[in-house]
Amino acid sequence: MSTCATASRVLAEPLAATAATARTWLLVEQPGPWGAKALTESHFDPELGRALEAAAGAHGARVALIRRPGRHADCAGTASRRAFLAHTEPGDSWIRTAVLPDSPDGDEALRALDFAALAAGGPDTLPDPWRPYEGEPLALVCTNGKRDRCCALLGRPLAAELTASGTGEVWEITHIGGHRFSPTLLVLPYGYAYGRTGAAAVKDVLEAVREGRVRTEGCRGRSTWDRPGQAADLAVRERTGEDGADALTVTNVTDTTDVTDVAEEAAGRWEVTVAHRDGRRWRVTVVSVDDAPPVPASCGAVPGAPARAQVESIAQVTAETPV
Repeated sequence: MSTCATASRVLAEPLAATAATARTWLLVEQPGPWGAKALTESHFDPELGRALEAAAGAHGARVALIRRPGRHADCAGTASRRAFLAHTEPGDSWIRTAVLPDSPDGDEALRALDFAALAAGGPDTLPDPWRPYEGEPLALVCTNGKRDRCCALLGRPLAAELTASGTGEVWEITHIGGHRFSPTLLVLPYGYAYGRTGAAAVKDVLEAVREGRVRTEGCRGRSTWDRPGQAADLAVRERTGEDGADALTVTNVTDTTDVTDVAEEAAGRWEVTVAHRDGRRWRVTVVSVDDAPPVPASCGAVPGAPARAQVESIAQVTAETPV
């Protein structure tokens, strides 16, 4: 039986603008097996999982569980768990970390997080035990086979190979979206996601991140932005060759869909402004299209034609040009 990842690869489904959207990520270590909805189907306290998911979602953040690559015995628990908070906006990308006791005190430290303040990018609002993270970029490989078997079949071998080769700070993660693009990868602090990636490519990605750069090959987009913003960011990078992670910012996304036109309403259209730190700007027109051959969104799903964000035009904006 063909997998969703095989179907997507054979049909050459574009990767650009398919990353999950989140300006802030909360990652909490939870060893052992994960269910399809890991925050409520694992050894992690399900009530806490629901509370964190709701609080984070209200402020554009996402919560995921992580674990070290390897075998995942169904053991009772651990004395402590590692946690990371990451913010991904250009010029304000950071990671904080904490070692939390696997106890009510550790749970309370998670409940106390102010996601509204984190959405504004303020790491200084974090109390003890959160500390600045000064290690390698976080390489997070989706491996949750209970959610989709491609993540296990393709993600786990990648995570194991990266770990064996001593490549960076590698963790398995429960879900970053896009099973059919497995193996999938999220790299923090910048928040760029990748698909159909191998160990050699991941090493190049991490080397770029260490230097404050972005590798666009195999890139699905920066989670900071919504789908039109992701498409525009990658398109301007391709047009200009700019690879500085903090060089480009999506400053405006305007929905210009003609709601009086039924066909246009189904398609969707946006005008996106991308600004360079040197003052240059581009206006990028992005449209939603669903003209690709049907592909299952995940293994076992009915094939469909998922809408994708496609760049229609790019124009550099002058000082006299209205945005």
